[in-house]
Amino acid sequence: RLAALKSAKPFSAFLTDRFSRRHNYLRISITERCNLRCLYCMPAEGVALSPSSHLLSTPEILELAHAFVGQGVTKIRLTGGEPTVRKDVVELVEALGGLRPQGLREIAMTSNGVALGGKKLQRMVDAGLTGLNLSLDTLVPAKFEFMTRRKGLERVLEVVERATGELGFGIGEGGRVLKINVVVMRGVNDDEITDFVEITRRMEVEVRFIEYMPFDGNKWATKKMFPFADMLSTILARYPTFQILPTQRANDTAKTYHVPGFRGKIGFITSMTENFCGSCNRLRITCDGNIKACLFGSDEVSLRDLLREYRSPEEPVGAGRDREGMSKRLLEAIGGAVQRKEEGHKPAKELAEGKNRPMILIGG
Repeated sequence: RLAALKSAKPFSAFLTDRFSRRHNYLRISITERCNLRCLYCMPAEGVALSPSSHLLSTPEILELAHAFVGQGVTKIRLTGGEPTVRKDVVELVEALGGLRPQGLREIAMTSNGVALGGKKLQRMVDAGLTGLNLSLDTLVPAKFEFMTRRKGLERVLEVVERATGELGFGIGEGGRVLKINVVVMRGVNDDEITDFVEITRRMEVEVRFIEYMPFDGNKWATKKMFPFADMLSTILARYPTFQILPTQRANDTAKTYHVPGFRGKIGFITSMTENFCGSCNRLRITCDGNIKACLFGSDEVSLRDLLREYRSPEEPVGAGRDREGMSKRLLEAIGGAVQRKEEGHKPAKELAEGKNRPMILIGG
C-alpha cells in the first residue's frame, strides 16, 4: 500500500472542475437504438436516429476511453439506447479490458436485459464486465408492456435470476455488482415499491428507486413524480426496521438503506428533491461523440469532430502523424467542458421548461 501511495500520480487537472470535483467515472453511450420504448426515456413517436456516419465508431470509442483513463478515469459504463443491440458490444467490453494496466478498474453496463439471454451475458462477464444495472420498473406483465410499449418481462427476470445465481453477481465490494433501477412514477408503479423491496429478502442485489426526471419528450410533470420522502414512508409502513446503512459509498448517486436480515439493499436516487451534485464524479459521452459534463446541462462539445480532424483517409481513427497535437487539443476540449460544469443543476420545474435531449439520446 505504501508503494502504491508513493507511485500515485496527482489527479488530472483536466478532469477536476472549479469546485474541486474529480471526475473518474465515464459513461459512454454506444447506440441510439433501443428494443423498448419506455415512457420516461423515449417520446411515444420515437426519435430521429442519426446517420451511422455521425456516430462514434468502435475505434473512436476506444480512442476516447484511452484518453480518459490516461487522465485518471477508473470506471467506464456503457449505456445507450440499449447497448446490447450493438453488434460488437462483447468485443467492445473485451477491448476496454485492455485498459486495465493503465488504471481502469471497473467496466459496467446499463441495460434493460431483454436481449441478455442465452450466452450473451456470460460472454460479457468472460470479457471483463464487472457491473450490471438492469432497468426494470414493474413486476407486473401487463404494466411492463404499458410502460415499455413492448413485451419482455419474463426475459428480464430470467436474467436477474441467472446473474445472481450462476454468474455470481451481488452487492459485495470487489465482486460483480448487480443493481435494479426502478423509475417510480405516481399512479403508475408506486404501488409496487414494497414488492421490489421484497426482492432483497432473498437476493443479493441493490434495488434503486429513482425519482422521475424531466427530459425532452417524456411529458414530465410534478404530479407524476413520487419523491424520496414518499418512497421512504411507503417502505417504513411495511418494514418498520428499514434503516440507512452506516457506511455510504463515496461519490455514489444513491442513498443506501436495508431491511435488517435481508440479503440485498435499497438505494434512492433523489436527483429532483435532494440532489447530489456536490459529489458528482461523472462525465458522459453521447453516441454522436459529444461530452456532457452534466446530465441536465445543455452544454456539449464534440470530441468526435476533433478526432476526425486528425484522421487520414486510410485510418479508422486519428491522429495521422500528429498524435501529440490531437491529444493536446482533446484534453483542452475535455478540460474546458469540465471547467464549465455548474455547481448544481436547476430545480425540476426549470429543467422541465428548458431544452435537453431525450434520455435515449444522452445515454442515461
